[in-house]
Amino acid sequence: MGVEGIGARVARKEDKRFLTGKGRYVDDMKVPGMKYAVFVRSPHAHAKITNIDLSAAKAMSGVIDVLEGKAMKEDGIGSLICGWMIHSKDGSPMNMGDWRPLAYDTVRYVGDAVAIVIADSIGEARDAAEAVVVDYEVLPAVTEAIDAMKPGAPQIHANAPGNQIYDWTIGDESAVDAALASAAHITEIEIHNNRLSPNPMEPRAALGIYDGAEDHYTCYTTSQNPHAARLVMSAFYNVAPENKLRVIAPDVGGGFGSKIYIYPEEITCLWASRKTGVPVKWTSDRTEAFLTDAHGRDHVSKVKMAFDANHRVTALKVDTVANFGAYMSLFSAAVPTYLYATLLSGQYAFPAIFANVHAVYTNTAPVDAYRGAGRPEATYLLERTMETAARELGMSPAELRSINFIRQFPHQTPVIMNYDIGDYQASLDAAMAEADWAGFPARKAEAERRGKKRGIGMSCYIEACGIAPSAAVGSLGAGVGLWESAEVRVNAVGTIEVLTGSHSHGQGHETTFAQLVSTRLGLPIDSISIVHGDTDKVQMGMGTYGSRSGAVGMSAIVKALDKVEAKAKKIAAHLLEASENDIVIENGELKVAGTDKALPWFQMALAAYTAHNLPAGMEPGLKEGAFYDPSNFTFPAGCYICEVEVDPETGKTQIIQFVAADDFGNIINPMIVEGQVHGGIAQGIGQAMLEGVQYDASTGQLLTASYMDYAMPRADDLPSYKVSHQNTPCPGNPLGLKGCGEAGAIGSPPAFMNAITDAIGNNNLTMPATPSKVWAALHGH
Repeated sequence: MGVEGIGARVARKEDKRFLTGKGRYVDDMKVPGMKYAVFVRSPHAHAKITNIDLSAAKAMSGVIDVLEGKAMKEDGIGSLICGWMIHSKDGSPMNMGDWRPLAYDTVRYVGDAVAIVIADSIGEARDAAEAVVVDYEVLPAVTEAIDAMKPGAPQIHANAPGNQIYDWTIGDESAVDAALASAAHITEIEIHNNRLSPNPMEPRAALGIYDGAEDHYTCYTTSQNPHAARLVMSAFYNVAPENKLRVIAPDVGGGFGSKIYIYPEEITCLWASRKTGVPVKWTSDRTEAFLTDAHGRDHVSKVKMAFDANHRVTALKVDTVANFGAYMSLFSAAVPTYLYATLLSGQYAFPAIFANVHAVYTNTAPVDAYRGAGRPEATYLLERTMETAARELGMSPAELRSINFIRQFPHQTPVIMNYDIGDYQASLDAAMAEADWAGFPARKAEAERRGKKRGIGMSCYIEACGIAPSAAVGSLGAGVGLWESAEVRVNAVGTIEVLTGSHSHGQGHETTFAQLVSTRLGLPIDSISIVHGDTDKVQMGMGTYGSRSGAVGMSAIVKALDKVEAKAKKIAAHLLEASENDIVIENGELKVAGTDKALPWFQMALAAYTAHNLPAGMEPGLKEGAFYDPSNFTFPAGCYICEVEVDPETGKTQIIQFVAADDFGNIINPMIVEGQVHGGIAQGIGQAMLEGVQYDASTGQLLTASYMDYAMPRADDLPSYKVSHQNTPCPGNPLGLKGCGEAGAIGSPPAFMNAITDAIGNNNLTMPATPSKVWAALHGH
């Protein structure tokens, strides 16, 4: 293993351009004749559009055109879709309401787009947008899913009676009810998982370019999966034929799931470019991001967890209401079903599980996958319930978890998943040792003498990453395959280009993918380039989400490298007059094992392209591609422990220490993995401690539309983390990888909430645990 290969703490190659301001984002793109777009958005949460008057705006200085939704529909541009079909328990398909890119009859949340203004400058576009006159007939609105299900609630889509999208179940209800009836102890709890705004550093943006001479479209967009964007915009939205549409996602400044989807703005900018004959660019401001980026979480669940007389779990029953907002987003249907309920077994050997999920429309921004996507919701529910049960049973929460850990693998859960490997006790032991769990009572007593309340909490999470195989997810309703592609091009001078269908938006793929190639071929990583994010360069790919880039994306690279290596050895064996079985690749050379005969890598590559002396029948060149479809999910897991101190006079909470012990299987670059864990924990603590999207219940107005009202964690809110790794290599992919990108956001909220409820001695506390809520819970208000 070299200093730049797998396992090395290599500094990220891409950081040079980011740290020196040389990154190239969508908003940096400028093309000849480009104009600027501003969207006219609904100020009402629910209303009929009775008239739109564009005349004054069109007459203003610098305005190229103003377009509205009726024209878009007349041009055959389709409605937005949800790409994962879920059926209710009675077999009926989900009720997917119509979502037009530009609303022309009804708006259903504050921020719903109704028109687009294109002008010479952004200032002129904004002025003209204010001159667009829209007459609305305001309708009653509802923002909470529980309220939307009540009789008489405002009806948001005509085809979804009672605002219900689906009523879905999984598991064996009769077995669960029988276990509950005979249980020695039942823990019951209501769990609220608060709604979040993703807040990537780079807001969304789109640049649509129509070339009339070539009848060709180009879309620059802030996307986590540009190929899926091209597929959906061509096949479903009728924006352009797929062979005439190029989608480019350049540098992307964070996504956290919110940039997986195709939004109205990309569609509209491309259409507007064709209508006006000019390139059209839109960049979201931060308020637009709060209003229109897909939100995350927003579940309310009722839970029953049953135990026998030996404190072993016997059953879990869950009833969840999931708020989907005004429309179904691209993957929203899967989040509270196959990405949530299938993880309700957690790390524990439940004999029986039953879950019922009600998906509901409200007059709020659409809700879809946010870092973890269903797995954080499952873990929070399970780990808050397990901690509560330990308190009710008078047991150590570590002991209760340990008693119930799965210890034999593979393990088939009652809710579809088949865990391939793991060692949950190892992570628990490592976390407890690092946190000095045994010394906590003394630290608690010392804090008490200072007038502070100290608490400790743990969370044992598991997640499912690398969502696959395609046949399995297809049978569950997915509209696409979830394989990945790669192509390895060896140039004539021996440098390497790797084209991947995965996409990087901050994870360091340009470094870690190069480390893989460096390990295989013994080449310096500076001679290896990673190409991604452009549908004209990469044949096809499924993008980045669900911590799939390593386990799935890099596995495709491995398959392509296998083919490259086999051909390179044939060429070297021919030139060195040796058996190809004796050729080994080391330190950038192809050597005959046991001899001093060697051929530099670049000479072999040149020979492949000069083609003067190749084995008989071999075609010139050295370029190979591969597709990889996993045989199973991967299952990262771990144990997090949080220790907090609460000031009873103010309710302010300080995190004293945070310990993370994760099992990600094999690790390519420990430094990058630790960075991913740090970032995930920051987001998880943000959810638990500070963040929460709030709407006015009567008007549907967003009350948290800026950082003045939506509290993001700052440096002084976060501790220095203690991170360690235990390793059970994944048997399901060639590199033994499991995925690390979402773990921190999954395991940290319940650890924090378990700690703070332990500190104040009151379990009746919901996220975010703001100082005012903590003070009220502490003082019985």
